[in-house]
Amino acid sequence: MNFFGRRPFSIVTLGLAVALLLAILVAPMPSFRAPLSTVVEAADGTLLGARVAADGQWRFPPPDSLPEKYVTCLINYEDRWFRWHPGVNPVAVVRALTDNIRAGETVRGGSTITMQVARMARGNPERTYGGKIIEMLSAVKLELFRSKHTILKLYAANAPFGGNTVGLEAAAWRYTGRGTSDLTWAEAATLAVLPNAPALIYPGRNTERLKQKRDRLLLTLAERGFLDSLTCELAMGEPLPGAPIPMPSVAPHLTGRLWFAEPGTRKRTTVDLFLQREISELVNRHVSALEGNGIHNAAAVVVEVATGNVVAWVGNSTLPDTTGRHGRDVDMVTAPRSTGSIMKPFLYAGLLSSGMLLPNALIPDIPTRFQGFRPENADFSYSGAVPAGDALARSLNIPAVRMKNSLNLSVERQKYFKYFRKGLPNM
Repeated sequence: MNFFGRRPFSIVTLGLAVALLLAILVAPMPSFRAPLSTVVEAADGTLLGARVAADGQWRFPPPDSLPEKYVTCLINYEDRWFRWHPGVNPVAVVRALTDNIRAGETVRGGSTITMQVARMARGNPERTYGGKIIEMLSAVKLELFRSKHTILKLYAANAPFGGNTVGLEAAAWRYTGRGTSDLTWAEAATLAVLPNAPALIYPGRNTERLKQKRDRLLLTLAERGFLDSLTCELAMGEPLPGAPIPMPSVAPHLTGRLWFAEPGTRKRTTVDLFLQREISELVNRHVSALEGNGIHNAAAVVVEVATGNVVAWVGNSTLPDTTGRHGRDVDMVTAPRSTGSIMKPFLYAGLLSSGMLLPNALIPDIPTRFQGFRPENADFSYSGAVPAGDALARSLNIPAVRMKNSLNLSVERQKYFKYFRKGLPNM
């Protein structure tokens, strides 16, 4: 055997390759287990409402796709060679190591997008050289088993965007008030640079530095041919987003219902956004007009007859509850109701159809006892003589019991006359 030829070198190379492969296989596969927000969408994908994740973060479930403008901005800002490297960019690593040694401190990271995903999956620990090696091995492993598109989605879904906002989609709604599908170049560039220092620079804080970083990225895009000069100039003139915007709350009661049933999921409903807003406004107007009569709650569900799909779900009035006693957070569509209250409309309808009652007929609302049973109204008060329509609207118990008793007597009386006409048997 020639110990001085090429064979020993080949064996050493093979051994290093095997060791590297084993290290990659042993390295942790980046995965994310943080709790997610509950996201409820209309039939067209528009956000109806959302609930914060269990850890207090706005962290939406990963999207199916990413906007092309954002992807272009992200790659050109964070990792120009992302499409070609295997998870680690050797040139960037060597350059970062050299600069750090010369400076005597960490001045450059050299991390690729894939390495940043690996770091985020580890909970963003303190930066060390040992940690960097683990991130590099995990990044290579991630590139072996996941597509580039999946890695971009992992980054976009878990990158910090300042405050309690995590992920691109949550950031778009918090900072622009819109989804990611119609981001402008300026907005996409802003969102691409935000995760670089989210604790120090974000909309509403250090805006001048944020604008400089955004404009620098826009100029880079123009230099590399992604933007023409006019588009770049217009994008740089676009104002930065302001302070975070509250999440949409078009269907708060439906959102709360789905959050309680399946927290941390994304639900696409059959609700029509335009109709939902119109019915919600209609319910609010109705309650506003009837508040003087003690009616503070209302609900409406609109169902499409042809398909059976629910196209609007308004669980209650969304008017401000100034007293805090009207329970407008309660979804009246699904809230349990007293069986007696459910029976009252049918009782009154039966009396009206039989001719035993007129809408304005006066019904006694006075202390009453029926063979040991003494009904009470919900507020334990009495109104004297009450029109039948008011008694139903106010869900008064005593008039309802009296009418039920009258109905029973009428039924018994009809039975008696029926047998009387046929001829009663000899007793």
